[in-house]
Formats: sequence, structure tokens, C-alpha cells
Amino acid sequence: MTSNPLLKRLLTRLGLLLAALPLAACDLVVMKPSGDIASQQADLIVTSTVLMLLIIVPVIFLTLLFAWRYRASNKSATYEPDWDHSTRLELVIWGAPLLIIIALGAITWISTHKLDPYRPLDRIDENRPVPQDVAPLVVEVVALDWKWLFLYPEQGIATVNELAAPVDRPIQFKLTSSTVMNAFYVPALAGMIYAMPGMETKLHAVINKAGVYDGFSSNFSGDGFSHMRFKFHGLSNADFEAWVARNKAEGSELTREGYLELEKPSAKEPIRRYASVSNGLYDAIVNRCVDGSKMCMAMMMAIDASGGGGKGSIAGLASKPWGNDDLERTYVSALCTPENAGDYAPRAAAQSQLKLR
Repeated sequence: MTSNPLLKRLLTRLGLLLAALPLAACDLVVMKPSGDIASQQADLIVTSTVLMLLIIVPVIFLTLLFAWRYRASNKSATYEPDWDHSTRLELVIWGAPLLIIIALGAITWISTHKLDPYRPLDRIDENRPVPQDVAPLVVEVVALDWKWLFLYPEQGIATVNELAAPVDRPIQFKLTSSTVMNAFYVPALAGMIYAMPGMETKLHAVINKAGVYDGFSSNFSGDGFSHMRFKFHGLSNADFEAWVARNKAEGSELTREGYLELEKPSAKEPIRRYASVSNGLYDAIVNRCVDGSKMCMAMMMAIDASGGGGKGSIAGLASKPWGNDDLERTYVSALCTPENAGDYAPRAAAQSQLKLR
């Protein structure tokens, strides 16, 4: 190491500059988004930070001031060993944080309800409300291993790893997952929302500026998680219609059998387009009965709500290898469904006769 203090200082500054250089490539999309919901969330971050700095900055300043003013070598500093109380100082110490906590609590309460992802939008941006004659674009999102499936029920199309929406039109996302929990996140559009198997979550958002934005999963879900990315296209109405037409022209049909193949784990999947989608596919995904061999969760819950199936429901059980471990697992295959009610009724009657004997 050099003994020259000037050169040593220069090398230190150069090292700090090189260490900070990777940060120059950081994307500030979170603080400068293109969607109104994300913009409100960015404003909330700034407001909360400023309020907290009102306490942090004075405390840091006073800590340094006291350390300097009352250092051992400063003989001119006032020495009052018997001092123990000041009403004005106590009011400042306790009053200022209390006011900031009240302000933060009020902001949190208001923003929690105003930015609730389940709450339909009431504005396009801060200057424009949502027109009464404008219906939201519905997009059904399925998190797969390790890719994203987007279904457009209004347009009758579907895509893999590509999402698009018109600028200034509200979007209603319905989200679920095929196997494990994931988190849907487009930083330029809105905050992240979880997608969970057997459940449906919702997110309302709007994009206000045309462009291509990054989307990804922000919740670890296995080996291919890091490649679980997609592009979100904010388009004009005309460009969105052209995008839909392109999907219909280039795509194939997404059947239930095709979905079961797509559902299998795979990473780095290219963009896929589907010109049509099998009826009821998304509902079957949510209810975990796409293959038709299992009873849908909604029907199970309806049976449970009406008192359950009793011991006779054992006749509706079946088993088969599940997943990649080849273990036999039991599941409800049939129980008074429209397809098997005729088969189930005689069997239930026979079981009842055996009990009577």
C-alpha cells in the first residue's frame, strides 16, 4: 500500500465510485411508473419516508451536535449534573413522534382502502375519472411452473408469457396458480399480488403510457423461478385490437388436454398464442378439476355446506399416481355429479340395503 495520503484518499474515492457504478443501471420504474395505481403507491412511499425523516434527521443531527459540544476537551460547555427535567423538552420529545405516528396512521388507513387491489378503479389518473360506459378489460392469470398463462375471456384468446392491455382502460386481473404460490408483479403497473392454487385473487389497475414493461414473479417457486418473466405491452386501442387479431390468426386452440401438457414444469418458455380457449377452462383451473377425473372444489364445498356426503361418500373416492413421485394419492372422483349421478344412486341404494340387513 502507498504511504502517500493524497494518493490513498484518491484510491479510496475511486473504489467507492467503482462500487457504486452498478447502481447506475438501476431502473427507477418503481418510483416513476406508468400506471396510476403504481404512481399512487410511489407517492405513498415518498410521503411516508419524508414523515419518518422529520424525526430521523433531527435525531442524527442532535446526536452529532451533543457529541461535539459536550466533548471532554470543551471546558466552556455548561455542566449541570443535577438537571433532570424540562417540560418543554418532554413535549418536543414525545409530541413530535406522536403527531407523526398519527399522520402515518391516517395515511395508512386511507391508502389501505383506496389502493385495495380488490377495489374497482374510480379514476384513470389524478385528473380523469373512469367513464361510466367503459367496462374493465378482464384478464385471467394462471401462474404455472415456470411460466405465465393469460386468458382473455372477452376476446376469447390466451397467451403464454406475453400480456397486453389498452392505455387508459381499467384492467381487472383474476389470478390463480396451478401448483404453488407465486406473486404477479408489473412494477410499472401496480403492486404485486399473490396467486395461489385453489383460490382466486384480484387486482385492478390501469396503464397510462404506451410502452413495453417487465413483469415477473416476485415469490420464489422452484428451480425455474428466475426465468418466470414476461413482457407487458401498453397499447393504443387500435394496436390492442391488432394484437388480438394477430393472436387469433397465429394461435391454436387451448384445450383442456393442451393445458395439462402446458401445466407440466418447464422453464424459458417462448411466447405462445392461442386463438381460442376451451369453455370453462379458467374455472376448472381454479377448482382444480381440469382433467375431469376429480370433483371440482366448488362442488365439494357445496356438499360440505349442505351437511356432507356421509359414509357413502367413500364410494366416490379414487386414487392414482400424483405428480412426479408416483405415489398413489386419494382424491374425490365423483359424488352426485351430473355425469355420474345415475351410477352413484344404485350403488348408494345397495349400500343402504346392506346397512338395513
